[in-house]
Amino acid sequence: MTMSRAVPNLAFRRLRGQLSPAEFAAAVRRAAREIGEQVACDARYIGRVEAGEIRCPNYAYERVFLHMFPGLGLCDLGFSAREAVRGRRQAAPVAVPAPGAIPTRNDEESDVLRRAFIASGSATLAAASLGLGGPAVAIPAPRGTHRIGETEVRAVEEAVRQIRTLDDRHGADGLYKIAAQPLRTAYALLDAGTASRRSTEDRLHAGAGELSLSVGWLAHDSGRHEDARSHYAEALATARVSGNAALEAHAFCNTSFLARDTGRHREAVRAAQAGLRAAQPLDSHRLLSLLSLREAGAWAELGDRRACEQALGRAHAHFERGASDGDPEWMSFFGEPEREALEAQCWSALGDWGRAVRHAQRATVLQNPYFARNLALYRAHLARDLAHARRPDEAAAEARRVVDSLDGIASARISGMLAETSRVLSTY
Repeated sequence: MTMSRAVPNLAFRRLRGQLSPAEFAAAVRRAAREIGEQVACDARYIGRVEAGEIRCPNYAYERVFLHMFPGLGLCDLGFSAREAVRGRRQAAPVAVPAPGAIPTRNDEESDVLRRAFIASGSATLAAASLGLGGPAVAIPAPRGTHRIGETEVRAVEEAVRQIRTLDDRHGADGLYKIAAQPLRTAYALLDAGTASRRSTEDRLHAGAGELSLSVGWLAHDSGRHEDARSHYAEALATARVSGNAALEAHAFCNTSFLARDTGRHREAVRAAQAGLRAAQPLDSHRLLSLLSLREAGAWAELGDRRACEQALGRAHAHFERGASDGDPEWMSFFGEPEREALEAQCWSALGDWGRAVRHAQRATVLQNPYFARNLALYRAHLARDLAHARRPDEAAAEARRVVDSLDGIASARISGMLAETSRVLSTY
């Protein structure tokens, strides 16, 4: 597959002015905190933008840049329009499912994505939206004794970012199977390759582990729980081998979530607590907050209200300390809306439907519509909580909003909550 040559972004370079790339990256991170965003911007990212390697930033960076330079659009900042990078096609109409039915994904969209992922013949991950082709990033497959360098490491890191961006917009069902090939190639590089530097090897371990967690999440969200468990365990093993505390904390965080979803609530508590121990040396109170919320949710499922409330208190205390430069890049989804949604889940597990509804409503109001999949998920939670709270008219209206928003989104989790809402409403 041929790749077009990058064109330097001179407009963005002019906006940096006399600041060094590192100083400008720090300014970007400060601006992100001002609007409640979390971006892991560093000098290398700024260099990639100015070199033209990033034709259009992801949604989080876009919001930060537009906040920093009010009155300017993406094109004024030297970026290509998102439509030009990703392409557009006429959206197909969404069939409204019958009560209790589970929405299905568009097989044509999955086929297009699959072709984009495997177009290079080995391990290709496309920067594309569902149903769209786009520029691809290939992870070179190892041949014999392979010297690992910057090209391979950056390809793995970019694969992680692209999977997360696609999941934010579209959900997991159409992505899981086609994302597995880049993961296999990343671990093949670890097995067969030798890195020229220890720092390169560490980055490859971190990238492969994060890729395993991303693919595991796609399996988790699409109901393939055993596959998810395997991917999370693989990431945890990678973290332990490489001594990467941040990766270990992330793996335990996801493991706790999965254990709770599959009814292993004691395991969910233990995994969350292990994640908290791993995260202690890291400079990220937001990570500690999320892990505390995972623990709170597990205690709620066990019916232990006191332990749940204690964990919620710790989660709030950590969250109020704000974002920091040490917050992991993967936590860009975790802001006030997600915190409200996770607390809503705690109260619903405890049967306190009034509190659950209040927090779920806050999550839907606060969530940025760019995160289409999460917004649909929060609304599905709200519809379910309203139904259990004996507010059927409001629950039905919220469920209709979810269905109306599902064009291009495929998530077994959302489908399951809509089905539960339908079952509860049928009693009315």
